[in-house]
Amino acid sequence: MAKTASDLKNGAGAALAKAKPSPKASDGRTIRTPLTQNPHAIRDTREKVLEVAIGREVRAFRKKLGITVADLAVATDISLGMLSKIENGITSPSLTTLQALSRALGVPVTAFFRRFEEERSAVFVKAGEGLDVERRGTRAGHQYNLLGHIGSNTSGVVVEPYLITLTEDSDVFPTFQHEGMEFLYMLEGEVTYRHGSNLYPMKPGDSLFFDADAPHGPEVLTVLPMRYLSIICYPQNSAS
Repeated sequence: MAKTASDLKNGAGAALAKAKPSPKASDGRTIRTPLTQNPHAIRDTREKVLEVAIGREVRAFRKKLGITVADLAVATDISLGMLSKIENGITSPSLTTLQALSRALGVPVTAFFRRFEEERSAVFVKAGEGLDVERRGTRAGHQYNLLGHIGSNTSGVVVEPYLITLTEDSDVFPTFQHEGMEFLYMLEGEVTYRHGSNLYPMKPGDSLFFDADAPHGPEVLTVLPMRYLSIICYPQNSAS
């Protein structure tokens, strides 16, 4: 039994938009966009070394201010060669040097040790043990099961993974709109999902990745019960 937000605006004029296919080369081969990051890469284990951790932070703070190594050398009265060695983790700076760097960069001395001391978090959730949360769609009978959450972290990005369940008791809800990006992956059932002015018919195995600032949400609940993963990402310093 299908449900609609408004019978698809009287059942007419709403075309189902399909995702754009990957671009093709002249010989018919699919052109694949290269990844900007290797998902299997291993970061230099030397980061666990204090000198390397300090060097990474000094470089990061300097670049955040938009100044060159030469500018920092003038501000701290530290030679270019020494600064280069510090940023590359080749030498261990003295406390006096760290104090000079902290004054020039406008950060406390302890900030240089952040990467060395900080714990990297992980959240493990057993099947069926996710946290039921209240979100805007909950009022329409949409069940949101939060599968994990890490707040403050080194990436500057907050990621919220949800398992969303809709049943015969669920209603189609007015569209959502929020900051960040969102990824959907259908597990069970079928839905026609709206993003902006486009409609996407989704079945198990289908996915949709989009800018969440555009109005979006389930438009037609075609086959129920329905379950899908919703992964929302947004800047750490913004509200969800």
